[in-house]
Amino acid sequence: MPYAQPDGYLAIPPIGKGNAVLVLHAWWGLNDTMKAFCTRLAQSGFVAFAPDLYHGKVADNIADAETLGKALDTNHLQAKADIADATVFLNERVGQADRGLAVIGFSLGAYYALDLAAADPEHIRSVVIFYGTGGGDYSNSRAAYLGHFAEKDEFEPQSNIDNLEESLRRAGRPVTFYRYSGTGHWFFEPDRSQAYNQAAASLAWDRTLAFLRRSSTL
Repeated sequence: MPYAQPDGYLAIPPIGKGNAVLVLHAWWGLNDTMKAFCTRLAQSGFVAFAPDLYHGKVADNIADAETLGKALDTNHLQAKADIADATVFLNERVGQADRGLAVIGFSLGAYYALDLAAADPEHIRSVVIFYGTGGGDYSNSRAAYLGHFAEKDEFEPQSNIDNLEESLRRAGRPVTFYRYSGTGHWFFEPDRSQAYNQAAASLAWDRTLAFLRRSSTL
């Protein structure tokens, strides 16, 4: 019996199939920017699914986003269960459980992407994180890692980024982190008009696409 689609947004390539990418949204929730990102991935040949970790709630200002994000972290076991369900659904939808999938996390979602790769190493082949980090033990991970970080980020100190990079290298994982000059948090998200940096976002997109395509052939 097919696994039911969890709450979220599914984008399918024009040819109807492709390698799987799980997208974990930032603290704003599953907004139009995240849906457009999934659609863009689909147009590039990937089956993309973004679970709705807030189950219908979306924030458009920092105060509301902070409230939603804290509530999610308080209930993090449910969030992880939702992400696990999304992983099962996406693997079944694409039929590549033996090959593993890619996961992309934005800010708050980056923490959960990192956690997923450590908790479910058999199913996660590659990880892309945008201006977000996380602690933990990555010794069981089998993934390659790509990170996009802002030059000046009030939410993500450089020490967190350095510590994560060191932890991944110590675990023997392939890792490439980029820092984008003249940028702050959310530089990739066009709806954050004060933070969006088109040049940096375009470069980060190109690097992400190349990474996903390279890891899908390994």
